[in-house]
Parts: sequence; C-alpha cells; structure tokens
Amino acid sequence: MDTASLRALFTFVILACTALWPGARAIADTSVAAVRVWPAPDYTRFTIETHAKIDFTVFALEKPDRLVIDLQKTAIGKELRQLPSKLATDDAFVSAARVGQFKPGVTRVVLELKRKVKPSVFTLKPIGDYGHRLVVDIYPTVPADPILSLLNGSKAPRQSATPAPAVELVPKEIVIVAIDAGHGGEDPGATGRRGTYEKDVTLAIARELKKLVDKDPKMRGVLIRDGDYFIPLGKRVEKARAVRADLFVSIHADAFIKPHARGSSVFALSERGATSAAARWLAAKENEADLIGGANIDVADITLKQVLLDLSQTATINESLKLANSVLDELGEINKLHKQHVEQAGFAVLKAPDIPSILVETAFLTNPQEERKLRGKKYQRKVARAMLNGIKQYFADNPPLVRGELALK
Repeated sequence: MDTASLRALFTFVILACTALWPGARAIADTSVAAVRVWPAPDYTRFTIETHAKIDFTVFALEKPDRLVIDLQKTAIGKELRQLPSKLATDDAFVSAARVGQFKPGVTRVVLELKRKVKPSVFTLKPIGDYGHRLVVDIYPTVPADPILSLLNGSKAPRQSATPAPAVELVPKEIVIVAIDAGHGGEDPGATGRRGTYEKDVTLAIARELKKLVDKDPKMRGVLIRDGDYFIPLGKRVEKARAVRADLFVSIHADAFIKPHARGSSVFALSERGATSAAARWLAAKENEADLIGGANIDVADITLKQVLLDLSQTATINESLKLANSVLDELGEINKLHKQHVEQAGFAVLKAPDIPSILVETAFLTNPQEERKLRGKKYQRKVARAMLNGIKQYFADNPPLVRGELALK
C-alpha cells in the first residue's frame, strides 16, 4: 500500500473513532471565541466568550486556594491555551492559570489565587460585537477601605482582614473631585476611523485632570477608573460617594452615525425627561454600558436605590447645572460647542443624590478631525485645563458648604 493510501486509511480510522466516541463529539460542540482577563485594583474580571451558549460550573478549592471553572462540551482551542500568558504579573488576586481536559466532554480551567476571594459569576447574552459570555468577577472577601486608599495615595487598595485603624480627620476643607473615565475593559465605547477607542481617550484626559487638580493644595482628584477595566455605572456612583466626593465629572468622547458631527457638550441629570431627542439618544447609548461592559444584573443595588429616593436630588441637579454651565463656558474657549447650552437626560452615572454630577462629551471621536485632536496630548491637556477652570469658577461662585462631614487632611 502506497503512502497516499496509508494516509487516507489513517484519516478514515481517526474520523470513524471520533464519530463512535460521544465524548469527542461533545468536546467540540462549543468553541471559545476569546478569553480575556481584566485586572483592576479591587477585582479581577475573567471572561470566556463563546459562539454558542455554554454550560458550566464554578467552585472553589482550598489549600491552596483555587477557583475551578468546568466548561461542558467545550474544545480546548488556541484561546484557552493562551490563558496563562494573559495574566498580569501584578494581578492582585490571580497568580497562575491552568487549562486541561478534566474528563471526556469537560474542559477544566483552574485559577490559582493569591488570597481568599468571593467570586461573582454570571452570563451575558450576545450584544454588539460580542457573542455569549461567561463572566467571573473575583473580589476580595474583605473589601478595601476607599478612604484609606485615598490617604495612602496608592492605586492598589489596601486589603486587610482586620478593622481599619482610626484615621485623623479634620473639618472638610479639601475639595474632592471624583473623575470618571467613561467605559473601559470589555466596553471600549465609541471607536474612531483610525481605531481610537473612547475608553483610552477618556482615561488619558482623566489622568491629566487629576494631575491638574492635585496641584491645587485645596483640591484632590480621585480617579474612579485608573486602568483598562470595566466598572458598572452604579458602582461608579458608589465609589464617588465612598470617598465623600464634592463633585463628580464623567468624561466621554461622543459618537454619531455621520462623521460631520462635531463639538463639545456638557450634560446634567434630568428626572423629567431629556431636553432633546439627541440627549435622550445619547443617554440611552451611554446607559447601555452595563450591557456591553457586563454588569451582574442579578445583584440588587439596594444602597443606590435607597439613596436615589433622597429629597436632595432636586437641589443636587440644580448645583449640577451650575457646574455644567461653568465647564461648558470653558470648553467653548478651546473647541466648537455642539450645543450652546447644557442639556439634561437620564444618565445612570449621574444619579448620585448628594454630589453635583456632570457628563462631559469632550469631542466627537467619529469626526476625523476631532479624533485626531483627541489622540493628541496637547488637546487632552487643554480639555483637562478647561474642565478644571470650570470647576474652580463654579466654586468661586458657589463656595462648598461645610456640611459637618469629615475629610482628609
């Protein structure tokens, strides 16, 4: 028998055996499209994207601490094999990963942990460019103290199993500005023609604004997101409240279906409907971030729901409008304004009941000329400077009230 005949016979045997072995067929039922790891200071997100809905089980093992993910009827392809190389060396929670065939029809992923964790596991339906996703968010069993993290001036939160020591606090004299870089991680936001991601632009501008804020001895900036990871909209509000922020500024880069749209905009919250159809459309688009980025909708945000009933919301919106007008005036000095007035809509990220909050659309990423500007450090600094000037003008006209709260030295 010649070589070609032997090769044909060998192929036939392999295919026949595969057809007769149920486990082999089962393993190939679902293919993995992508595996992504997003380390953040206070949690690590592990995402498995598949072409079809996946069955799975997740459980923890001790001594040593491990998190095990069993994937039913899933093939070990290129994406799963590359998982160990995707882990960051400075990941606060995961030290290593292993992938292997546990038994016929079951692929096992083992995440080796650096500490005790409390995982949050959920699935997401296909949306946008994503297929089915299995999301495992790995949180510490003892959350970090946000005030201590701010005191320490470190990006990595302090983790401790013991109560935090008493911190010397003084009457509130320092203005704390919560700076929220929109999107992040699984949620890239808008994409420009040159491939610029909104999440990268917003983070760059947020960091520039923090630098400028921190130069003022009477102010301190707190970055809600300081890396490429996703934070649900409600959690962004919670983070701002946790550090007792006086202001909340959410930074974005606008998008539209037509490339000629341009200009900067500033938005505040509305409880009574949007001020225009465009504002309503934009709010709906921005509020989709939880669907795209992946928020666990099964976790009830009781705290936020309760505080949203606070009667101070109306007063806070009035202060937000004052802040928004001050920032809009300054942005008009460095860029064309998309609208000459502040608009309002139901942005979920602006719903802190006790913190004046605004959303700044710095420019249109879908406009080629404005995308070019947004990519440059020069314009990023100009935008940050304009926002800071607007913030300072707001406080000059509306001195912060001493509400009997405590703040950092």
